[in-house]
Amino acid sequence: MKLALRTIRTDEDPILRKKSRTVEKFDDRLKTLIEDMYETMDEAQGVGLAAPQIGILKRLIVIDDNADTRTVLINPEIVEKDGSEVSYEACLSVPEKQGEVERATHIIVDYVDADNNKKQMEATDMLARILQHEIDHLNGILYTDIAKNVYVVTAEEKEE
Repeated sequence: MKLALRTIRTDEDPILRKKSRTVEKFDDRLKTLIEDMYETMDEAQGVGLAAPQIGILKRLIVIDDNADTRTVLINPEIVEKDGSEVSYEACLSVPEKQGEVERATHIIVDYVDADNNKKQMEATDMLARILQHEIDHLNGILYTDIAKNVYVVTAEEKEE
């Protein structure tokens, strides 16, 4: 099976402002989409990617926190959250910027996997931040909408 890199939409694309639809069909096309999303995220050196970022309005995210969590969450819903921390975030759909965003430090997410099995994930700190950021994408929210401050990051600063 040939995987495909998908084009990552950027913040002027109106699809990023739309609410995603619940995934109801769990078939080979969905599995191919998931693999394409992993490949696209990896190629872009991201820690998460939501389907709307590649132009598909489905409630589907892939994440890889570069620690011990690499997974897909379908129809994710945050059912519990607590704690609060302001930290920097960036986004593949908002190139050359980063912002200070307040997020919960502990969350519990209900979701289903690629085979439509119900799952629950508890996450803290960085993983919780990644999940909240990606789930926001499913609701048409970019981190720049909720950031306390947004900064332009030049290519030179990224290399430091």
